[in-house]
Order: sequence, then C-alpha cells, then structure tokens
Amino acid sequence: MTELFLKNGNAVFGVEPNDEMRAAGEKVLAKYPRFSSVNGTAEATTLPDNSFDMIVAGQAFHWFDRQKARPEFVRILKPDGWVVLVWNGYRVESSPLMNAYQDLVVRYGTDYSEVQREVVACDVEAFYAPGFCKCARFEFQQSFDYEGLKGRLLSASYAPEPDHPNFAAMLTDMGKVFDANQQDGRVVFAYETELYYGQLSA
Repeated sequence: MTELFLKNGNAVFGVEPNDEMRAAGEKVLAKYPRFSSVNGTAEATTLPDNSFDMIVAGQAFHWFDRQKARPEFVRILKPDGWVVLVWNGYRVESSPLMNAYQDLVVRYGTDYSEVQREVVACDVEAFYAPGFCKCARFEFQQSFDYEGLKGRLLSASYAPEPDHPNFAAMLTDMGKVFDANQQDGRVVFAYETELYYGQLSA
C-alpha cells in the first residue's frame, strides 16, 4: 500500500514497530526519495503535531489500542486531515479455491480465528465518533503460481513458522489445494477490500 502512495507522488512516513518488518520495508522502498521509515507505533508515532493530510492503516487497525491511537491521530493530523482504515478480506464463497483456502487457514492458522474476531469486532464507527465515517467496498483478484500462493500463505501473521509441528502438513495440504484448482499453473484469489474513511474531531 505504501508503494501505491509513493508512485502517486505522495510523501509517506511508514510507522512500523517491528524491526524486521521495518527493515524489509526500507529495503523494498529504498528507491523512493519521498519515503521515510519511522520506528514507532500507532499509539506513539513520534511524528510532529498537525503535520499530516492523511493517516492510512492497511490490514492493521485491529491491532491498535484505539483509546491511545485516537488522540495520537488527532495530534499529528492537520485540522482537515483524514483517517483511512483498510482491510482485504477473502471472498470465501466465490470459488472452490477460496473455500478450500479458508479451510486450510482455519485448520492450520495459529491464531486465525482470533484475528478474524478482532477484525469483526473493531467497531470502526466508534473510533471516528463524534465525527463520522463512510465505507466503500471493492472486489479485486490476484493470480498466483504455486510459489506465489505459498508466499501469500506464509506471509500471514497466523501462518505457522517453519519449526512448528504443523508447518510441513500445512504446505502439503496447500499443494493439494493448488493442484485441485489450478489452470495452466495458476489460481485466482478473490478478495473484497473494505475501506473506511472519515475525519476525527478533537
């Protein structure tokens, strides 16, 4: 998501508390002079007051301590600034592949159900109150070969690590899902993007 904004010409400050994730982002985005990497959190960004037109959280808001993040967002936003919260969700019922993939992550995901509950229970509207937010939804797809699907699975926060006893079994079953659904060596992954946008009042 950060790269999309950078390609659009925006200056972006990427706030990331995880050292490895921050280093990975810095490596991927090093070619963009308008990118700044920040060691911080949603609750303590370290950024200056009244400086930003927009705060965007992609696939992350459910991890925030919302009672601490909200005043921090109000502090760093310009008076007419916007907050945009985005999630990509699977369109589980859209195909046999998506049903099978959902079964896979439910069976092997270390905390998939907990993450799903957190996303569903976010109560986004309350975060914007007494302001308001609007919601937009968009469908999109990704096409994966075997390695792409494997990378997509292993990039999830709830995927077992290689030393986990279920890791090998998960990859075996993922291979079966791929083989059963591939056409010309690729599968189509269906998503729905859910995007909330609005302004906060102090």
